[in-house]
Amino acid sequence: MTDAPFTSRYYMSPDGLRLHYREYAGPPNAPFTVICIPGLTRNARDFDELAPHLAQKYRVLCAELRGRGLSEYAKDHTTYVPPVYVRDMMAMIKSTGLSQVALIGTSLGGIVSMVLASVFSAKILGVVLNDVGPEINQAGLDRIASYLGKTKPIYSWDDAADAMRMLDALIYPDYQPADWHKMARRRFFQADDGSFRPDYDLNISKPFGGSTGAVNLWPYFRGMQDVPVLAIRGETSDLLHPDVFARMKREKPRLEQVIVPNRGHAPYLDEPEAMAGIDSFLAKLPGRLSPFTVVRRTVKSLIFLMQLKIKGVI
Repeated sequence: MTDAPFTSRYYMSPDGLRLHYREYAGPPNAPFTVICIPGLTRNARDFDELAPHLAQKYRVLCAELRGRGLSEYAKDHTTYVPPVYVRDMMAMIKSTGLSQVALIGTSLGGIVSMVLASVFSAKILGVVLNDVGPEINQAGLDRIASYLGKTKPIYSWDDAADAMRMLDALIYPDYQPADWHKMARRRFFQADDGSFRPDYDLNISKPFGGSTGAVNLWPYFRGMQDVPVLAIRGETSDLLHPDVFARMKREKPRLEQVIVPNRGHAPYLDEPEAMAGIDSFLAKLPGRLSPFTVVRRTVKSLIFLMQLKIKGVI
């Protein structure tokens, strides 16, 4: 499915960066558009299996956050933070002329999705959170910090595949050589000088700090109370703790949940359990929100924003 046709599109961020996304057109009668948002060091290629699968029924857009893939690198590394990513995603939605979309967010992309769905809930039909929740487990953050922004010489695609296997063997224990090569081509690119490099700006590591795990995202999760949500967790994830996953269900009883066996952080969403869960979830979403729902969610989002300002969160 990785050869399914897509079109590269570009838009401008509020601060003038040229940002990229892939468009899988879907059928002419697609009920709505799904936007896929990748994780911290990932790009649109993360959805090479999921996007063509979903495009059989929906229009699918796969975003590349600033500093990743074909999106322009930021001149100011301090803009590599979630509030700026949220503004960028709103600019992308506006550039496409879409009024309402469904979101699928992996890790950092899930955090961005949570914020979007709480402060702009009238625009969001539903959200899939892939291996992320309102609390980030410190063990996962420490592991990410151990490699983020660091690289060693890579001289071939075989070297890149070996690097991926050494980094993520515990996360994907059943991967075979072909899988590691596929992952390498998602995570690295070959530069014009023939060298192989991670496909992200190494400067994204500079704003990433150990205190990130202490950030309280529960207000944003509760702000999605009226928005349908599917939460996916890798069975051995070190970023989304099982206790947090269970609490998410208590806080939002209508939350749908899927556990992907034999996966850590994060499932690639090409696993049968993940695909089946996403298919079932999206099939239940409305093509459009009713005018009454739009008004109600708009009011709730405004109240939520006011509460955040009063508490000094924003």
